[in-house]
Amino acid sequence: MMKEVMKEVMKKILFALASIASLTLLASCSGRSEFVTVHSARFQVNGKPYSFIGANLWYGAILASTGQGGNRERLQQELDLMQQLGIDNLRILVGADGLEGQVVKIRPTLQQQPSVYNDTIFDGLDYLLAEMGKRRMYAVLYLNNSWEWSGGYGQYLEWAGQGRAPEFGVQDWTAFQQQMSKYAGCDSCHALFFRHVKNVISRTNRYTGKKYADDPAIMAWQVGNEPRVFSEGDKTAFVKWLREATALIRSLDCNHLISTGNEGFMGSEMDWDLVTGINADPNVDYITIHIWPKNWSWVRSGSLVQDVDTAIVRTNEYIWQHLRLAEKMHKPLVIEEFGYPRDKHLFTPTDATTARDRYYENIFMQVVSATAPEGREHPEAALAGCNFWTWGGYGRPAHLYWQTGDDYLGDPAQEEQGLNSVFDTDSTLTLIRRYNEKRRCGANK
Repeated sequence: MMKEVMKEVMKKILFALASIASLTLLASCSGRSEFVTVHSARFQVNGKPYSFIGANLWYGAILASTGQGGNRERLQQELDLMQQLGIDNLRILVGADGLEGQVVKIRPTLQQQPSVYNDTIFDGLDYLLAEMGKRRMYAVLYLNNSWEWSGGYGQYLEWAGQGRAPEFGVQDWTAFQQQMSKYAGCDSCHALFFRHVKNVISRTNRYTGKKYADDPAIMAWQVGNEPRVFSEGDKTAFVKWLREATALIRSLDCNHLISTGNEGFMGSEMDWDLVTGINADPNVDYITIHIWPKNWSWVRSGSLVQDVDTAIVRTNEYIWQHLRLAEKMHKPLVIEEFGYPRDKHLFTPTDATTARDRYYENIFMQVVSATAPEGREHPEAALAGCNFWTWGGYGRPAHLYWQTGDDYLGDPAQEEQGLNSVFDTDSTLTLIRRYNEKRRCGANK
Protein backbone atom coordinates (compact mmCIF):
# COMPACT_ATOMS: atom_id res chain seq x y z
CA MET A 1 0.00 0.00 0.00
CA MET A 2 2.80 2.39 0.96
CA LYS A 3 4.55 1.71 -2.36
CA GLU A 4 1.39 2.64 -4.29
CA VAL A 5 1.02 5.87 -2.29
CA MET A 6 4.65 6.81 -2.92
CA LYS A 7 4.25 6.01 -6.60
CA GLU A 8 1.26 8.36 -6.84
CA VAL A 9 3.13 11.10 -4.93
CA MET A 10 6.09 10.81 -7.30
CA LYS A 11 3.77 11.05 -10.30
CA LYS A 12 2.29 14.29 -8.95
CA ILE A 13 5.75 15.72 -8.35
CA LEU A 14 6.76 14.73 -11.89
CA PHE A 15 3.68 16.44 -13.35
CA ALA A 16 4.37 19.62 -11.38
CA LEU A 17 8.04 19.79 -12.31
CA ALA A 18 7.28 19.14 -15.99
CA SER A 19 4.70 21.90 -16.04
CA ILE A 20 6.99 24.43 -14.33
CA ALA A 21 9.95 23.56 -16.57
CA SER A 22 7.84 23.81 -19.72
CA LEU A 23 6.41 27.19 -18.78
CA THR A 24 9.86 28.50 -17.85
CA LEU A 25 11.36 27.44 -21.19
CA LEU A 26 8.53 29.04 -23.13
CA ALA A 27 8.75 32.25 -21.15
CA SER A 28 12.48 32.55 -21.86
CA CYS A 29 12.26 31.61 -25.54
CA SER A 30 9.03 32.79 -27.08
CA GLY A 31 8.81 36.50 -26.64
CA ARG A 32 7.28 37.25 -30.05
CA SER A 33 3.51 37.38 -30.15
CA GLU A 34 3.00 36.14 -33.73
CA PHE A 35 4.06 32.61 -32.79
CA VAL A 36 1.66 30.06 -31.36
CA THR A 37 2.38 29.68 -27.65
CA VAL A 38 0.89 27.83 -24.68
CA HIS A 39 -0.68 29.67 -21.75
CA SER A 40 -2.72 27.98 -19.02
CA ALA A 41 -3.05 24.76 -21.02
CA ARG A 42 -4.42 26.65 -24.04
CA PHE A 43 -2.87 27.84 -27.29
CA GLN A 44 -2.48 31.56 -27.89
CA VAL A 45 -1.50 33.82 -30.79
CA ASN A 46 -0.93 37.53 -30.19
CA GLY A 47 -2.24 37.08 -26.67
CA LYS A 48 -5.58 35.72 -27.87
CA PRO A 49 -6.90 32.14 -27.57
CA TYR A 50 -6.20 29.92 -30.56
CA SER A 51 -7.84 26.60 -31.39
CA PHE A 52 -8.20 24.87 -34.73
CA ILE A 53 -10.12 22.44 -36.87
CA GLY A 54 -7.41 21.63 -39.37
CA ALA A 55 -6.29 18.92 -41.74
CA ASN A 56 -3.44 16.57 -42.57
CA LEU A 57 -1.61 17.37 -45.81
CA TRP A 58 1.41 15.09 -45.66
CA TYR A 59 2.19 15.60 -49.37
CA GLY A 60 2.27 19.40 -49.19
CA ALA A 61 6.01 19.80 -49.89
CA ILE A 62 5.83 17.45 -52.88
CA LEU A 63 2.81 19.22 -54.36
CA ALA A 64 4.53 22.58 -53.87
CA SER A 65 7.68 21.48 -55.70
CA THR A 66 8.62 22.11 -59.33
CA GLY A 67 9.74 18.53 -59.94
CA GLN A 68 8.05 15.15 -60.10
CA GLY A 69 4.65 15.33 -58.43
CA GLY A 70 4.71 19.11 -58.19
CA ASN A 71 1.65 21.16 -59.14
CA ARG A 72 1.71 24.67 -57.74
CA GLU A 73 -1.51 25.61 -59.45
CA ARG A 74 -3.32 22.83 -57.62
CA LEU A 75 -1.54 23.75 -54.38
CA GLN A 76 -2.83 27.31 -54.63
CA GLN A 77 -6.36 26.05 -55.25
CA GLU A 78 -6.18 23.65 -52.32
CA LEU A 79 -4.89 26.30 -49.91
CA ASP A 80 -7.51 28.79 -51.09
CA LEU A 81 -10.31 26.27 -50.61
CA MET A 82 -9.08 25.33 -47.15
CA GLN A 83 -8.85 28.99 -46.23
CA GLN A 84 -12.46 29.47 -47.30
CA LEU A 85 -13.43 26.61 -44.99
CA GLY A 86 -11.62 28.19 -42.06
CA ILE A 87 -8.83 25.59 -42.04
CA ASP A 88 -5.69 27.35 -40.82
CA ASN A 89 -3.66 24.46 -39.39
CA LEU A 90 -1.99 21.77 -41.50
CA ARG A 91 0.04 18.81 -40.34
CA ILE A 92 2.75 18.14 -42.94
CA LEU A 93 5.59 15.68 -43.54
CA VAL A 94 8.95 17.47 -43.93
CA GLY A 95 9.99 14.83 -46.45
CA ALA A 96 10.47 11.12 -47.05
CA ASP A 97 13.76 9.28 -46.49
CA GLY A 98 15.82 6.99 -48.70
CA LEU A 99 16.07 6.09 -52.35
CA GLU A 100 12.92 5.38 -54.29
CA GLY A 101 11.91 1.85 -55.17
CA GLN A 102 10.10 0.31 -52.22
CA VAL A 103 6.53 -0.31 -53.40
CA VAL A 104 4.87 1.14 -50.31
CA LYS A 105 7.09 4.23 -49.99
CA ILE A 106 5.90 7.62 -51.25
CA ARG A 107 7.98 9.40 -53.84
CA PRO A 108 9.86 11.53 -54.60
CA THR A 109 11.84 11.55 -51.37
CA LEU A 110 13.68 14.40 -49.65
CA GLN A 111 16.61 12.79 -47.79
CA GLN A 112 18.08 10.41 -50.34
CA GLN A 113 21.12 9.44 -48.27
CA PRO A 114 21.99 10.57 -44.73
CA SER A 115 22.03 14.38 -44.90
CA VAL A 116 22.00 14.30 -48.73
CA TYR A 117 18.91 16.02 -50.04
CA ASN A 118 16.71 16.36 -53.09
CA ASP A 119 16.67 20.14 -53.22
CA THR A 120 13.48 20.13 -55.30
CA ILE A 121 11.50 18.91 -52.28
CA PHE A 122 13.21 21.34 -49.91
CA ASP A 123 12.30 24.10 -52.37
CA GLY A 124 8.73 22.83 -52.30
CA LEU A 125 8.63 23.03 -48.51
CA ASP A 126 9.97 26.58 -48.69
CA TYR A 127 7.26 27.54 -51.17
CA LEU A 128 4.53 25.84 -49.17
CA LEU A 129 5.48 27.66 -45.97
CA ALA A 130 5.64 30.97 -47.85
CA GLU A 131 2.14 30.45 -49.25
CA MET A 132 0.78 29.36 -45.87
CA GLY A 133 2.29 32.46 -44.29
CA LYS A 134 0.45 34.68 -46.79
CA ARG A 135 -2.81 33.04 -45.69
CA ARG A 136 -1.98 33.11 -41.97
CA MET A 137 -1.98 29.33 -41.78
CA TYR A 138 0.14 27.32 -39.36
CA ALA A 139 2.16 24.19 -40.11
CA VAL A 140 2.96 21.30 -37.80
CA LEU A 141 6.02 19.69 -39.39
CA TYR A 142 6.95 16.11 -38.53
CA LEU A 143 10.50 14.90 -39.02
CA ASN A 144 10.39 11.10 -38.78
CA ASN A 145 7.94 8.21 -39.14
CA SER A 146 7.60 4.83 -37.49
CA TRP A 147 5.84 3.54 -40.63
CA GLU A 148 7.34 2.49 -43.92
CA TRP A 149 5.47 4.84 -46.21
CA SER A 150 7.99 7.67 -45.81
CA GLY A 151 11.10 5.71 -44.89
CA GLY A 152 11.54 6.78 -41.29
CA TYR A 153 12.59 4.11 -38.78
CA GLY A 154 13.14 1.49 -41.46
CA GLN A 155 15.37 3.72 -43.55
CA TYR A 156 17.53 4.81 -40.62
CA LEU A 157 17.95 1.17 -39.61
CA GLU A 158 19.04 0.30 -43.14
CA TRP A 159 21.49 3.20 -43.26
CA ALA A 160 22.92 2.05 -39.92
CA GLY A 161 23.45 -1.49 -41.21
CA GLN A 162 20.63 -3.01 -39.15
CA GLY A 163 18.76 -4.68 -42.02
CA ARG A 164 15.97 -3.62 -44.36
CA ALA A 165 12.30 -3.18 -43.72
CA PRO A 166 10.01 -5.77 -45.35
CA GLU A 167 9.27 -4.78 -48.96
CA PHE A 168 5.54 -4.50 -48.30
CA GLY A 169 5.85 -2.97 -44.85
CA VAL A 170 3.09 -3.61 -42.36
CA GLN A 171 1.51 -6.18 -44.68
CA ASP A 172 4.14 -8.48 -43.19
CA TRP A 173 3.31 -7.37 -39.65
CA THR A 174 5.40 -9.79 -37.58
CA ALA A 175 8.58 -9.18 -39.57
CA PHE A 176 7.88 -5.45 -39.73
CA GLN A 177 7.37 -5.16 -35.98
CA GLN A 178 10.51 -7.13 -35.22
CA GLN A 179 12.59 -4.93 -37.50
CA MET A 180 11.17 -1.62 -36.27
CA SER A 181 11.66 -2.60 -32.63
CA LYS A 182 15.42 -2.25 -33.20
CA TYR A 183 15.11 1.52 -33.65
CA ALA A 184 14.54 2.50 -30.02
CA GLY A 185 17.99 1.30 -28.98
CA CYS A 186 19.85 2.11 -32.22
CA ASP A 187 22.15 4.97 -31.25
CA SER A 188 23.70 5.13 -34.73
CA CYS A 189 20.20 5.54 -36.20
CA HIS A 190 19.49 8.36 -33.76
CA ALA A 191 22.74 10.12 -34.66
CA LEU A 192 21.74 10.13 -38.33
CA PHE A 193 18.28 11.42 -37.44
CA PHE A 194 19.65 14.18 -35.23
CA ARG A 195 21.85 15.39 -38.11
CA HIS A 196 18.72 15.56 -40.24
CA VAL A 197 16.89 17.54 -37.54
CA LYS A 198 19.73 20.08 -37.44
CA ASN A 199 19.75 20.40 -41.22
CA VAL A 200 16.02 21.03 -41.42
CA ILE A 201 15.60 23.45 -38.52
CA SER A 202 18.68 25.50 -39.49
CA ARG A 203 17.38 25.99 -43.05
CA THR A 204 16.56 29.43 -44.49
CA ASN A 205 13.48 29.72 -46.69
CA ARG A 206 14.58 30.94 -50.12
CA TYR A 207 11.21 32.60 -50.83
CA THR A 208 10.85 34.58 -47.61
CA GLY A 209 14.47 34.90 -46.47
CA LYS A 210 13.39 33.72 -43.01
CA LYS A 211 15.12 31.00 -41.10
CA TYR A 212 12.73 28.17 -40.34
CA ALA A 213 13.39 28.82 -36.65
CA ASP A 214 12.09 32.37 -37.11
CA ASP A 215 9.04 31.64 -39.28
CA PRO A 216 5.64 32.21 -37.62
CA ALA A 217 4.00 30.05 -40.31
CA ILE A 218 5.36 27.07 -38.37
CA MET A 219 3.33 26.25 -35.26
CA ALA A 220 5.33 23.25 -34.07
CA TRP A 221 8.06 20.77 -34.76
CA GLN A 222 7.10 17.17 -34.24
CA VAL A 223 9.55 14.34 -33.64
CA GLY A 224 7.69 11.95 -35.89
CA ASN A 225 4.49 10.46 -37.15
CA GLU A 226 3.19 7.97 -34.60
CA PRO A 227 6.52 7.12 -32.94
CA ARG A 228 6.17 3.67 -31.36
CA VAL A 229 8.53 1.43 -29.44
CA PHE A 230 7.19 -1.80 -31.05
CA SER A 231 8.30 -3.94 -28.09
CA GLU A 232 7.97 -4.34 -24.33
CA GLY A 233 11.69 -4.37 -23.62
CA ASP A 234 12.88 -1.08 -25.11
CA LYS A 235 10.57 1.47 -23.48
CA THR A 236 13.33 3.17 -21.50
CA ALA A 237 15.47 3.60 -24.63
CA PHE A 238 12.44 4.85 -26.54
CA VAL A 239 11.63 7.58 -24.01
CA LYS A 240 15.33 8.51 -23.91
CA TRP A 241 15.40 8.94 -27.69
CA LEU A 242 12.28 11.11 -27.68
CA ARG A 243 13.67 13.30 -24.91
CA GLU A 244 17.00 13.70 -26.67
CA ALA A 245 15.15 14.67 -29.84
CA THR A 246 12.94 17.28 -28.13
CA ALA A 247 15.94 18.72 -26.27
CA LEU A 248 17.84 19.05 -29.55
CA ILE A 249 14.90 20.78 -31.23
CA ARG A 250 14.57 23.19 -28.29
CA SER A 251 18.29 24.00 -28.44
CA LEU A 252 17.97 24.86 -32.14
CA ASP A 253 14.67 26.73 -32.04
CA CYS A 254 13.10 28.36 -29.02
CA ASN A 255 10.31 30.11 -30.94
CA HIS A 256 8.21 27.10 -31.84
CA LEU A 257 6.24 24.53 -29.92
CA ILE A 258 7.31 20.87 -29.80
CA SER A 259 5.19 17.72 -29.81
CA THR A 260 5.98 14.04 -30.21
CA GLY A 261 3.33 12.87 -32.70
CA ASN A 262 2.48 9.96 -30.40
CA GLU A 263 -0.95 8.28 -30.71
CA GLY A 264 -1.57 8.04 -26.98
CA PHE A 265 -2.45 4.80 -25.20
CA MET A 266 -3.05 2.71 -28.33
CA GLY A 267 0.34 3.65 -29.78
CA SER A 268 2.21 3.14 -26.51
CA GLU A 269 1.97 -0.62 -26.05
CA MET A 270 -1.24 0.09 -24.08
CA ASP A 271 0.91 1.27 -21.18
CA TRP A 272 -0.24 4.37 -19.31
CA ASP A 273 3.13 4.71 -17.60
CA LEU A 274 4.74 4.97 -21.04
CA VAL A 275 2.18 7.57 -22.16
CA THR A 276 2.98 9.53 -19.00
CA GLY A 277 6.74 9.24 -19.50
CA ILE A 278 6.51 10.48 -23.08
CA ASN A 279 4.39 13.53 -22.25
CA ALA A 280 6.01 14.52 -18.93
CA ASP A 281 9.04 15.69 -20.92
CA PRO A 282 9.37 19.44 -20.16
CA ASN A 283 10.18 20.09 -23.83
CA VAL A 284 6.85 18.61 -24.95
CA ASP A 285 4.47 21.57 -25.08
CA TYR A 286 1.24 19.76 -25.88
CA ILE A 287 -0.10 16.22 -25.89
CA THR A 288 -1.10 14.50 -29.13
CA ILE A 289 -3.42 11.58 -29.75
CA HIS A 290 -4.63 9.76 -32.86
CA ILE A 291 -7.91 7.87 -33.12
CA TRP A 292 -8.60 5.11 -35.66
CA PRO A 293 -11.92 3.27 -35.09
CA LYS A 294 -11.53 0.95 -38.08
CA ASN A 295 -7.83 0.18 -37.62
CA TRP A 296 -8.42 -0.55 -33.93
CA SER A 297 -11.40 -2.86 -34.70
CA TRP A 298 -13.94 -0.65 -32.95
CA VAL A 299 -16.09 -0.87 -36.10
CA ARG A 300 -16.58 -3.31 -38.96
CA SER A 301 -15.68 -2.36 -42.54
CA GLY A 302 -19.01 -3.70 -43.79
CA SER A 303 -21.11 -1.91 -41.13
CA LEU A 304 -19.65 1.58 -40.93
CA VAL A 305 -23.00 3.37 -40.81
CA GLN A 306 -24.47 0.95 -38.25
CA ASP A 307 -21.33 1.04 -36.07
CA VAL A 308 -20.71 4.79 -35.99
CA ASP A 309 -22.42 5.24 -32.61
CA THR A 310 -20.08 2.64 -31.13
CA ALA A 311 -17.15 4.48 -32.67
CA ILE A 312 -18.29 7.75 -31.11
CA VAL A 313 -18.71 6.23 -27.64
CA ARG A 314 -15.27 4.65 -27.70
CA THR A 315 -13.73 7.80 -29.19
CA ASN A 316 -15.18 9.94 -26.42
CA GLU A 317 -13.80 7.64 -23.78
CA TYR A 318 -10.36 7.77 -25.42
CA ILE A 319 -10.48 11.57 -25.47
CA TRP A 320 -11.63 11.69 -21.86
CA GLN A 321 -8.79 9.45 -20.67
CA HIS A 322 -6.17 11.66 -22.30
CA LEU A 323 -7.84 14.90 -21.20
CA ARG A 324 -7.42 13.75 -17.61
CA LEU A 325 -3.69 13.31 -18.28
CA ALA A 326 -3.51 16.69 -20.02
CA GLU A 327 -5.20 18.33 -17.05
CA LYS A 328 -2.68 16.86 -14.64
CA MET A 329 0.19 18.05 -16.82
CA HIS A 330 -1.38 21.45 -17.59
CA LYS A 331 -0.84 20.93 -21.31
CA PRO A 332 -3.22 21.29 -24.28
CA LEU A 333 -4.50 18.16 -26.01
CA VAL A 334 -4.72 17.83 -29.81
CA ILE A 335 -6.33 15.03 -31.85
CA GLU A 336 -4.02 15.38 -34.81
CA GLU A 337 -5.20 12.30 -36.67
CA PHE A 338 -8.62 10.72 -36.88
CA GLY A 339 -10.38 9.12 -39.80
CA TYR A 340 -13.49 7.26 -40.80
CA PRO A 341 -14.10 5.58 -44.18
CA ARG A 342 -16.98 6.35 -46.52
CA ASP A 343 -20.34 4.66 -45.89
CA LYS A 344 -19.82 1.61 -48.13
CA HIS A 345 -16.05 1.49 -47.68
CA LEU A 346 -15.53 2.60 -51.28
CA PHE A 347 -12.81 5.00 -52.34
CA THR A 348 -14.39 7.61 -54.64
CA PRO A 349 -16.59 10.67 -54.05
CA THR A 350 -19.63 8.75 -55.32
CA ASP A 351 -19.81 6.91 -51.98
CA ALA A 352 -21.61 8.98 -49.33
CA THR A 353 -20.02 10.17 -46.07
CA THR A 354 -23.04 10.08 -43.75
CA ALA A 355 -21.25 8.13 -41.02
CA ARG A 356 -17.99 10.03 -41.45
CA ASP A 357 -19.80 13.35 -41.05
CA ARG A 358 -21.41 12.19 -37.81
CA TYR A 359 -18.09 10.97 -36.53
CA TYR A 360 -16.26 14.19 -37.44
CA GLU A 361 -18.99 16.38 -35.97
CA ASN A 362 -18.63 14.72 -32.57
CA ILE A 363 -14.98 15.77 -32.46
CA PHE A 364 -15.55 19.22 -33.94
CA MET A 365 -18.16 19.97 -31.28
CA GLN A 366 -15.68 19.25 -28.53
CA VAL A 367 -13.05 21.55 -30.02
CA VAL A 368 -15.59 24.36 -30.33
CA SER A 369 -17.08 23.92 -26.85
CA ALA A 370 -13.72 23.21 -25.16
CA THR A 371 -15.34 20.54 -23.01
CA ALA A 372 -14.67 16.91 -22.43
CA PRO A 373 -17.07 14.27 -23.77
CA GLU A 374 -20.52 14.14 -22.21
CA GLY A 375 -20.21 17.73 -21.06
CA ARG A 376 -17.54 17.07 -18.42
CA GLU A 377 -15.76 20.41 -18.34
CA HIS A 378 -12.04 20.81 -17.74
CA PRO A 379 -10.99 24.14 -16.27
CA GLU A 380 -7.28 23.43 -16.75
CA ALA A 381 -7.13 21.51 -20.01
CA ALA A 382 -9.23 21.29 -23.13
CA LEU A 383 -9.33 19.73 -26.53
CA ALA A 384 -7.40 22.55 -28.14
CA GLY A 385 -7.48 21.44 -31.75
CA CYS A 386 -7.86 18.64 -34.27
CA ASN A 387 -6.51 17.70 -37.70
CA PHE A 388 -8.67 15.23 -39.59
CA TRP A 389 -7.00 12.59 -41.73
CA THR A 390 -7.02 13.55 -44.46
CA TRP A 391 -7.22 16.20 -47.20
CA GLY A 392 -7.74 14.94 -50.77
CA GLY A 393 -9.26 18.14 -52.12
CA TYR A 394 -9.26 18.40 -55.91
CA GLY A 395 -7.29 15.18 -56.36
CA ARG A 396 -8.94 11.99 -57.59
CA PRO A 397 -7.84 8.35 -57.36
CA ALA A 398 -6.66 6.79 -60.63
CA HIS A 399 -5.70 3.36 -59.29
CA LEU A 400 -6.51 1.35 -56.18
CA TYR A 401 -2.94 1.98 -54.97
CA TRP A 402 -0.88 5.00 -55.92
CA GLN A 403 1.27 4.90 -59.04
CA THR A 404 3.71 7.45 -60.42
CA GLY A 405 1.79 10.20 -62.17
CA ASP A 406 -1.39 9.79 -60.11
CA ASP A 407 -2.79 12.68 -58.11
CA TYR A 408 -1.53 12.87 -54.54
CA LEU A 409 -4.35 12.25 -52.09
CA GLY A 410 -4.31 12.13 -48.33
CA ASP A 411 -3.88 8.36 -48.42
CA PRO A 412 -0.20 7.35 -48.56
CA ALA A 413 1.10 4.79 -51.04
CA GLN A 414 0.42 1.74 -48.86
CA GLU A 415 -3.32 2.48 -48.53
CA GLU A 416 -6.23 2.39 -50.95
CA GLN A 417 -6.40 5.76 -52.69
CA GLY A 418 -9.45 7.59 -51.39
CA LEU A 419 -9.81 5.48 -48.24
CA ASN A 420 -9.79 8.41 -45.81
CA SER A 421 -9.49 11.38 -48.19
CA VAL A 422 -11.90 14.30 -47.94
CA PHE A 423 -12.62 15.55 -51.47
CA ASP A 424 -13.74 19.01 -52.55
CA THR A 425 -17.22 17.70 -53.39
CA ASP A 426 -17.86 15.94 -50.06
CA SER A 427 -20.64 17.02 -47.71
CA THR A 428 -17.95 17.02 -45.01
CA LEU A 429 -16.76 20.43 -46.24
CA THR A 430 -20.02 22.07 -45.16
CA LEU A 431 -19.49 20.63 -41.69
CA ILE A 432 -15.89 21.86 -41.52
CA ARG A 433 -16.92 25.36 -42.57
CA ARG A 434 -19.79 25.50 -40.05
CA TYR A 435 -17.70 24.45 -37.09
CA ASN A 436 -14.78 26.70 -37.98
CA GLU A 437 -17.24 29.59 -38.06
CA LYS A 438 -18.47 28.55 -34.61
CA ARG A 439 -14.89 28.30 -33.41
CA ARG A 440 -14.05 31.80 -34.64
CA CYS A 441 -17.20 33.27 -33.11
CA GLY A 442 -16.35 31.67 -29.77
CA ALA A 443 -12.80 33.02 -29.87
CA ASN A 444 -14.08 36.55 -30.50
CA LYS A 445 -16.45 36.63 -27.53
